[in-house]
Amino acid sequence: MAQINLLPWREERRAERKKEFFILLAVVALFGVLLLVLADRVVNGQIEHQQARNQYLRDNIKVLDRQVAEIKDLQRRRNQLLDRMRVIQELQGNRPIIVRVLDQLVRTVPDGVFYTSVQARGNDISIVGVAESNNRVSSLMRRLDASDWFKQPNLDSVRAATQYGDQATTFNLKVKIQLPDSGEEE
Repeated sequence: MAQINLLPWREERRAERKKEFFILLAVVALFGVLLLVLADRVVNGQIEHQQARNQYLRDNIKVLDRQVAEIKDLQRRRNQLLDRMRVIQELQGNRPIIVRVLDQLVRTVPDGVFYTSVQARGNDISIVGVAESNNRVSSLMRRLDASDWFKQPNLDSVRAATQYGDQATTFNLKVKIQLPDSGEEE
């Protein structure tokens, strides 16, 4: 019988398989590294994209914050202008009132009474004057009460003033300004 030594053939086959295994292992490792690098690039790309979106939002938020601040400033200025306009309109509207009040003060003064001082504070008028008699002071109070422009005449004090005559008196009187209804004013 012939003797065939299969040992070298087996060893060659084993070496070939080992070589194929290592090549396959290197290919799989290379594929794994490539896959890992690709996954890293994809994730980094997504992170950069999200950071770009976040920066875009931050920039737009800054722009909107500036616009909101500008709008608030404009609203504040608008309110100031409206307040000024309201004050001017009130002054324009109240301008003829003082003329009417002074006119009514003159119209309500009876004969024998004259004013030495008239002061206005808000809607209150303080009158200091001299009358020929107490009856003239009463007549003045009735006329003030009957006027559409005045209400609540209140006599603070009455003193004799002999330097103006035997029955003459000085008086202090307070009265409130009352705006008449628009129908009565016309």
